[in-house]
Amino acid sequence: MWELAASSATGWRKSSRSNGAQACVEVTGSLPEAAAVRDSKNPAGPALVFAPAAFTAFVNTVKTGRLDLS
Repeated sequence: MWELAASSATGWRKSSRSNGAQACVEVTGSLPEAAAVRDSKNPAGPALVFAPAAFTAFVNTVKTGRLDLS
């Protein structure tokens, strides 16, 4: 995983389940051989970039609730 300026990537998408009151991330697959994630409330800020296998592991971890703080 590495960091990049969010402006380096295009085609950002936010979850359709997101609303203005929730913290949300946006994701893009516009980078070659990588996926990037950024804070939707700070689109000009940095983004985290994952190799494909690392991004898949991240998504699977989120889906199982292992990152839930409650």
